[in-house]
Amino acid sequence: MFRAILLPLLAPGLGSTALLAFLFSWNEFLFAYTFTATEKSRTVPVALALFPGVYEVPWGDIAAASMLVSLPPVLIVLVLQRHLIRGLLAGAVRE
Repeated sequence: MFRAILLPLLAPGLGSTALLAFLFSWNEFLFAYTFTATEKSRTVPVALALFPGVYEVPWGDIAAASMLVSLPPVLIVLVLQRHLIRGLLAGAVRE
């Protein structure tokens, strides 16, 4: 019963929730900046914020790293866009 009826109805909503949870956790900065003490435990956005040197700011390197860091969420959203929209609109559209 669960696989035949409930899972197909829940799949778009669960997929949308999973995608949004991933994007929110990927972009989270303040919590990660506050609670990461070592270089091994830093997340990518925190590492980018701490990238500038003491006497100079390598703007080109920061821009290149920012582009590389933004690629995974963009690719995931492009691949799963149809499922995301279907999940967000599942309860809002009357057929």
